[in-house]
Amino acid sequence: MTTTKKDKPKHLGRGLASLLGPITSGPAKHDNTPSATSAASKSLAESEFHVSMRHLSLDSIQPNPYQPRSSYNQSDLEDLAASIKSSGLLQPIIVRPDGPAYQLIAGQRRLLAARLAKLQTIPAIVRPATEEQMLELALVENIHRSDLNPIERGTAYKNYIETFSLTQTEAAQRLGENRSVVANYLRLLELPQHIREMLTDGRLTMGHARAILALPTDQLRRQLANRALAGRLNVREVERLVRKYLAGADKPLRKPATKPPHIADLENRLTAHLATKVTVETRKKGRQGRIIIEFYSLDDFDRLTETLGLTVGEQAAEL
Repeated sequence: MTTTKKDKPKHLGRGLASLLGPITSGPAKHDNTPSATSAASKSLAESEFHVSMRHLSLDSIQPNPYQPRSSYNQSDLEDLAASIKSSGLLQPIIVRPDGPAYQLIAGQRRLLAARLAKLQTIPAIVRPATEEQMLELALVENIHRSDLNPIERGTAYKNYIETFSLTQTEAAQRLGENRSVVANYLRLLELPQHIREMLTDGRLTMGHARAILALPTDQLRRQLANRALAGRLNVREVERLVRKYLAGADKPLRKPATKPPHIADLENRLTAHLATKVTVETRKKGRQGRIIIEFYSLDDFDRLTETLGLTVGEQAAEL
């Protein structure tokens, strides 16, 4: 059956606007009294898609419990605060009613900068939102508008998947991401804490980490990460060291090599292409045999099936 645009499910890849709904026009209000906030909460609860713009007291806004970002550059916040003092806040934050107060949905960086600028009130879009929308909107804002470090982004994906019991494919579709992108960030969480800290503070890049993940043990991963840092190795140099290790990892255990040169060369090229150990065994003078491709985790298995152009669905979880 052919799927048309009309049939495609809506997801967050189209941006924050897909979950905001229409904004009520009219002058901005300064609602800081309990009666006003209570009335606002009641009216908003009556209509799921009713959204309004107003100015709110900064003291009335509570943090978003699903905020994936845990660290901010202080210098960048101070620059934004200076801009707010000079020109005002050009983009409102997004909040939802929470009893007599409000809970932040999106705009954590703007809220922090507004507090640095010592504002009393801040422009805000007030809208009802479910727990799921709270997390989705926070993820979309941070993933597509800010620079989460790789570990924060991987953690955000993990929390989203676990909170709403989604598969990687379902999460990717709802966030407008490629499934392999989500899988790659989740794999970073398998790294030892020492290496995750290197990623968090920018000493290693996502490319370094993806290459290091191909190694079979945490000890080897730590050794290579430290070597990459000490030697200021670029990603290609780290990938080369990984390929070299994987190609020769079993040499001390092997019998003297008897494979024809063209078979050994094929093994090396397959190992380099797949970034994992590949063995080619032949019999009957090379007319028959088998190719053994090793994997070291379910995510590694998933990565290999994608590289080979295969679709195995949820069956990988049964391994």
